[in-house]
Amino acid sequence: MKLENSKGYKKVIKWLKASKKKPFKFQTDAWQYYAEGYSGLVNAPTGFGKTFSLFLAVAIDEMNILEALPKNPTGKKLVKRKPSGLKLIWITPLRALAKDLARAMAAVCKELELDWHIGVRNGDTSQSEKLKQKKQMPEVLIITPESIHLLLSQKNYYAYFDELKCIVVDEWHELLGSKRGVMTELGISRIKSLIAKRHPEKLLRIWGISATIGNIEQAMEVLVPYPDLLKTIIKADIEKKIDIRSILPDHIDLLPWAGHLGHKLAHKLLPIIHKSKTTLIFTNTRRQAELWYQTLLGLDDNLAGLLAIHHGSIDYELRNWIEDTLHSGALKAVISTSSLDLGVDFKPVDTVVQIGSPKGVARFLQRAGRSGHSPYETSVIYFLPTHALELVEAAAIKEAAKTFNIESRDPVVMAFDVLIQYLVTLAAGDGFEESTLFFEVKQTHAFNELLPQEWKWVMQFITTGGKSLIAYNEFSKVSLVEGLWKVESKQIAMRHRLHIGTIVSDPMLKVKFITGSYIGMIEESFISRMKVGSSFTLAGRVLDFVMVKEMTVLVRKSNLKRAITPSWMGGRMSLTANLGSILRKKYNETLDKSHQDIELDFIYPLFERQAKVSHVPKDDEFLIEMIDTKDGYHLFAYPFEGRQIHEIMAALIAYRLGKTKPISFSIAMNDYGFELLSDQIIPMNEAEVKRLFNPENLSEDIVASINATEMARRKFRAIACISGLMFQGFPGKYVNNKHLQSSASLFFSVFSDYDKYNLLLRQAYDEAFYQQIEEPRLAAALHRIQSSKIIIVKSDRYTPLCFPIKVDSLRESLSSEELSQRIEKMTIETEKKNNKK
Repeated sequence: MKLENSKGYKKVIKWLKASKKKPFKFQTDAWQYYAEGYSGLVNAPTGFGKTFSLFLAVAIDEMNILEALPKNPTGKKLVKRKPSGLKLIWITPLRALAKDLARAMAAVCKELELDWHIGVRNGDTSQSEKLKQKKQMPEVLIITPESIHLLLSQKNYYAYFDELKCIVVDEWHELLGSKRGVMTELGISRIKSLIAKRHPEKLLRIWGISATIGNIEQAMEVLVPYPDLLKTIIKADIEKKIDIRSILPDHIDLLPWAGHLGHKLAHKLLPIIHKSKTTLIFTNTRRQAELWYQTLLGLDDNLAGLLAIHHGSIDYELRNWIEDTLHSGALKAVISTSSLDLGVDFKPVDTVVQIGSPKGVARFLQRAGRSGHSPYETSVIYFLPTHALELVEAAAIKEAAKTFNIESRDPVVMAFDVLIQYLVTLAAGDGFEESTLFFEVKQTHAFNELLPQEWKWVMQFITTGGKSLIAYNEFSKVSLVEGLWKVESKQIAMRHRLHIGTIVSDPMLKVKFITGSYIGMIEESFISRMKVGSSFTLAGRVLDFVMVKEMTVLVRKSNLKRAITPSWMGGRMSLTANLGSILRKKYNETLDKSHQDIELDFIYPLFERQAKVSHVPKDDEFLIEMIDTKDGYHLFAYPFEGRQIHEIMAALIAYRLGKTKPISFSIAMNDYGFELLSDQIIPMNEAEVKRLFNPENLSEDIVASINATEMARRKFRAIACISGLMFQGFPGKYVNNKHLQSSASLFFSVFSDYDKYNLLLRQAYDEAFYQQIEEPRLAAALHRIQSSKIIIVKSDRYTPLCFPIKVDSLRESLSSEELSQRIEKMTIETEKKNNKK
């Protein structure tokens, strides 16, 4: 039967008509495919109702079942229904998203007269709510990957899933390329296997939702790798209109540098905020968010009480208040990091501002979709550059958006630390049967190449600690009890549950006023540098540091207007390969004016200057600038591959140069290129460039040039924490970051010396090479350089392209005051040389 003839479907259509709405074709397709037993992936633009394409599919199915129950002549159902249990698990990557979804779903259930309770379970859920859920699960549970695994670590967890019909993974693209995605894959595999064993007649459907992703087919195969399930991709044949506008400075600096332009343009942001209902202002880092909050308040006192700041280190209650106030339209603007990136539907938001380059097309479009979050509304996003060259990135992003050139997300595979954590999680719950679980794990995309000997190693690791730790009882966590592998020690189980998850960061300390109220969280490494009486900003407030007491930072409100802004780990994102490719093309177009980009017209004088003193590289050219100054001999190279690739490439070229002639370098880089600085002349010609930038013997030279062992050692800290090798401490009493690093280094050394086939050791090197070094992308860049025309320019002055790299190298060692003085001096010297010429 066609679904459209069913009573549940008709009820939904009638409800939509009452609001003068009708479903999109991709939504009705999803409802039909769901009714036919399919799993799959829904891909549609932000704001067009992806959530309801799947939530209503499950709701229609439930309403059809209820309609089929026998009734007496009065129309009342003869069967009195008890609470029906968990029907739908909705996995979401963000806590802010969970609350918003729950509100929207509850409203729909009320209007459709569907007696469903919508529950939320994540790190913010109260203990009393969790206890209620334990007694009676809601029909819909919105949950994070970590909380799914916490459920699996409980006794008798199998009963939670007896009535389950569907698992939906929201914003799947956001989880796909991370270990949280692996956690999601493993959690789904266990639930699917459990239902198949207890209720073989039942069909569990698995669906994903994604807006912006390049490898959509692979994304579905990773989420639904099961050959026994019918699967499909539903793509919306509709286009979201996005209006991208650049905020242009009044004049262009012919020697640009990062961070220089942003705050100078703050006054141009004020009219945008005032003319909009509500504006979301996105920054790339928490530090940047704090600085911009202070800047905007300093420029306009009227924003006090109407401007808020939102990021992951702000207290939960304050974040909640901000989200609620955003919904009501009481706030004029909110400065946010990625904490408000995904799926959140704030109706009053009609304008988005991106400060600085987002470094990727998908991230920019995702943020743009936070405005005009309704069908056929145009999403308006302003791009505010923090330095002049970012205007080229704005033009590149516009083209990528037009041509749908979106980045792919590579799924994580063979993450043994996550697998080890998962096995202990199941053992802490009801235990597991080894051969059954091996089959389950092998079915996931993450572990479909897992070998029997690797599985055997993992089992030995959780039961004895493996070859090198067998003598220490604390590593013997799991033992065989009546055919099932279980954690028998309550203490080990409790400690394990405290640290389920894959996000390992610097330990966070709570920040609290001496008078009692909480403000947010700060990293231990930042606060350890503070002296009593020092001031810093958090959640938009200026605070005086008093003391640290029992892992809590006690503060007073400061009388100062400005103070140090905290820095958080992971502050600098790198340009994606997609954006780098389009950027090279835009550099090509700027001088010959084969474009219609106002940004490129505006930046034309800077490129004219670059062409005059050096060269503007075309997309089939590779530019090297050899510049001699009183600081020494500089080599500037411009691959346009992003900071992370340039860091490794610079070390590689320095190593290869040093093989022919003993020479030492200091290295600096940005997203466009890198610098090698030496006190000796650097020999360079076209043949030498081809030799140095050669992909041959790449792996060996990388190992020799960058101290891959040290990089792997740094990676190992997170792996050791995730796999449970090290206990990270109790809430409020976390182990000091220094101690964790030193313990991880000790384990790394022991495994390197006595257990060379340790899979966690192998994983550390794999992560260093494929995630941090990105060897395949580095190799592709070197191949491209080999086929490019080599342009070598010699000069005695800094050029517009090299100047931001030079400034970045100085920023690490100078205070902001010293830096601005040094920049001014360098600018004057360069201008003098240009005028003489």
